[in-house]
Amino acid sequence: MEVTEQKYQDLLAQLINSCKVNLPKVNQTLIEKAFNLSFEAHKNDIRASGDPYFLHPLAVANIVASEIPLDDISVISALLHDVVEDTEFDLEFISKEFSDEVAEIVNGVTKISGVFSGHEITQAENYRKLLLSMVKDVRVILVKFADRLHNMRTLEYVPPEKQRRISLETLEIYAPFANRFGLGRVKWELEDLSFKYLNREAYEEIAKKIKNKRKEREAFINKFIAPVISKLKEHDIDFEIGGRPKHIYSIYKKMVKQNLSFEQIFDLLAVRIILESNDPNECFYVLGVINQLYKPISDRFKDYISIPKKNNYQSIHNTVIGQEGKLVEVQIRTRKMHEIAEKGVAAHWKYKENLLHSDTELEEWVNWIRDIFENASHNEATKEILASFKLNLYQDEIYVFTPKGDLKRLPIYSTPVDFAFEIHSNVGYHCIGAKVNGKIVPLDTELHSGDQVDIITSKNQHPNRSWMQFVQTHKAKSNIRKYLNREEEKVVELGEEVWEKKLKKLKQSFPKDELNKLARKLKYDSPKHFFAAIAKNQVDLDSILNPVEQKEEQPAPELEYESFATLARTTTGNIIFQGEHKGFEYSFAKCCSPIPGDPIVGYITIGEGIKIHRKDCKNLINMLKHGEHKLVPVNWPNSNGSQFVAGIKIRGEDSPGALNEISNSITHYQNTNIKSVNINTSDSMFDGTVAVYVKDIEHLNRLIERLKKLQGIFSVSRFDVNN
Repeated sequence: MEVTEQKYQDLLAQLINSCKVNLPKVNQTLIEKAFNLSFEAHKNDIRASGDPYFLHPLAVANIVASEIPLDDISVISALLHDVVEDTEFDLEFISKEFSDEVAEIVNGVTKISGVFSGHEITQAENYRKLLLSMVKDVRVILVKFADRLHNMRTLEYVPPEKQRRISLETLEIYAPFANRFGLGRVKWELEDLSFKYLNREAYEEIAKKIKNKRKEREAFINKFIAPVISKLKEHDIDFEIGGRPKHIYSIYKKMVKQNLSFEQIFDLLAVRIILESNDPNECFYVLGVINQLYKPISDRFKDYISIPKKNNYQSIHNTVIGQEGKLVEVQIRTRKMHEIAEKGVAAHWKYKENLLHSDTELEEWVNWIRDIFENASHNEATKEILASFKLNLYQDEIYVFTPKGDLKRLPIYSTPVDFAFEIHSNVGYHCIGAKVNGKIVPLDTELHSGDQVDIITSKNQHPNRSWMQFVQTHKAKSNIRKYLNREEEKVVELGEEVWEKKLKKLKQSFPKDELNKLARKLKYDSPKHFFAAIAKNQVDLDSILNPVEQKEEQPAPELEYESFATLARTTTGNIIFQGEHKGFEYSFAKCCSPIPGDPIVGYITIGEGIKIHRKDCKNLINMLKHGEHKLVPVNWPNSNGSQFVAGIKIRGEDSPGALNEISNSITHYQNTNIKSVNINTSDSMFDGTVAVYVKDIEHLNRLIERLKKLQGIFSVSRFDVNN
């Protein structure tokens, strides 16, 4: 679409008019200046749709002016939000020509542009950038919402793979983020548009059914509201009433979550009554009128006026039985409540001066995010920080009370331990029990809205690892993890003390490099893990520092499941034999599972040809006491693309998704195939073995190094029957 001079003037006039209608004050000169600069800066750029790029910042500015009405500074920033990133104009120029305020917002939006990019959404550092931008000026994130909303509305023009990536990003981060800011209308549209590209078949099926049922639904709603309208007019109440729009993604989520058909979900109809009044008490008066006309269902009544949601959402939700026995949810709210529900923080702008510095609810939430990043322990994985961050965005809330009646908001499924840490970290550390509504309950009891919780503490009580299996809040998880890490450090210190005393007693010394070698030889990741094992009496120091001759070891029994060694005998021509043994049949020993790169040697057996062992195989060493003459020098051939089965022994913290992370780490390295997995769990820990197909010892060592880096993994080593 070509932007002619007339079209240019029309677009500018439309924007100015929208600003004058929706914004409290308008600096028309600055808006026109930003409009001109944006047009000039992007005049040679084209979008994927074929339209001039300038139409994108203009569309974002129109959204900010009409759908999320803030102020003229936000409109100016929206017009310029891509100028610094995509053109030769810099922030210094923006600051000089407009203001430091505009430059700050443009800079913040530019930073956020790089935050959520595909697999990089797990980088906590990007969230820190987002937080810093948002804390300085809330308008940064609101302009970014408008930017993302327009991108989603024009997503049809980009390739399918990019459509899915952007849609997933939007559904996982932007939509719940918009909800947290109270932008209900933006949230619903972002969800529906994302769903359209992530599951088009389901989207179109539900959309078609909604369309087919529209007339039937409208007829019932009109029948339901007729007596309501009559009664409210009798009471001289100024109101607006109508059906509440159904959102496709929310219908789909209910169908999946409750395992119901579309027809069953759609049976619950919804009506919204908006009162042209500033008196919240009038909502309860209307509630009484509705309940006189239709029978209410008491357990489906929700009062979000007395106790607003964390994003300041206020409304009464009341479900009644309408004509034909159909259930109807009636929402009752004032006009101000409705605008806040639809436009969130942007609506506060209209009702509250200087919102950026006076919205205590928003300030508390921003402080919560800051606390996550500033107080995260060094041992806390990025994915855990992200999980906590997203948990607060996604989860519904429950409202729980202290014995004194103080309200605490917690994520759904929270437990008394979460509640205890919400009160104070020391209360959480020493929480030994809880009374919920006067009854003593276990610490993993799920709390519900309205519960009154009294925490019982004991100075002798401390967190234990099992708490991590049921706590929900980041505050609880972070504090428990810090305590466990401190306790682990104490165990390491105790083990080191025992080690030093033993060395002193035996009049021995162990330099640091020798200690590192010893730890590796004993299959510990580091001296710290070695010391921890000493403290737990898992190491026999006498056998290490003062060894005595051991009894002759018997060959190790074979594994109950298929051996990690390659079982089938192979033809000659792979292993290189030296001397007169060329042409002999051979196979790999099951006890040590040699793979290319291992130092190997052949051993002549009776009836089974030559067995290929690793040179450090304990069974081989025992057999040599009676048959050193049976050794055969052998070598690996040059790489021929063959694969060998090797075993990996792994131990760690039993947590949801641990096995999936282990599998992904293995398979994503050179497309490694997994042959088998054997995992046992006990007391929040797991021990297991994984059989994998590898090309050589280097391949196996890289896999082991990757697994060691996973969060919650304590030790990884090569597995064989000798272990």
